[in-house]
This record gives sequence, C-alpha cells and structure tokens, in this order.
Amino acid sequence: MQQLLQQAQKMQQDLAQAQQELAETPVEGSAGGGLVKAVVTGTGELTGLEIDPRAVDPEDTETLADLVLAAVRDAVASAQQLQQTRLGPLAQGLGGSLPGLGF
Repeated sequence: MQQLLQQAQKMQQDLAQAQQELAETPVEGSAGGGLVKAVVTGTGELTGLEIDPRAVDPEDTETLADLVLAAVRDAVASAQQLQQTRLGPLAQGLGGSLPGLGF
C-alpha cells in the first residue's frame, strides 16, 4: 500500500512539473504565409502577436482580422497537441482524462 501511495505521489509531481513546463514553453502559429504570427504558451495563453506591415491594408481590415484569428488558432492547436504529447501519458497513468485540458 505504501508503495502505491509513493507511486501516486510521484505521478502527481511529474504531472505538476509537466504542467509547469507547458506554461513556460512558447508555441508559434502563423497565417498568411507568415504575415501574422502568434505565440502562445503550451497551456494556450497568448503571449505575443507579430504582424508584418505588408498585412496591414486600411481598406481591408477584415482580412487582417482573419489572419490574426487564424494565426492564434494555429498556435493554440499546436499547444493542444503539445499538451497531449506531454500530459497524455501522465493522464492515462492517473486513470483517465485531466479536467480542463480537453483530453
């Protein structure tokens, strides 16, 4: 029983460490052939946005908005894939999915 408890504590520590690493890992997404780039953390928090001046047309702000949205979505999708890669095995070890992480 003691060994099982120690194993569970180790898994919990590993999970906490993996979550911390995700929070510190930048993940980039882009749209428009790199005209708009978004950076999120591995947990999906938007931390940066870069817009190439060539993407800015005062007559067509809708396209720019679409590019920003697409870049952010791309970055978030990459972050979710990173979460699955890093936390998936830990979640399975804990007997199922982790609430709030979408898997």
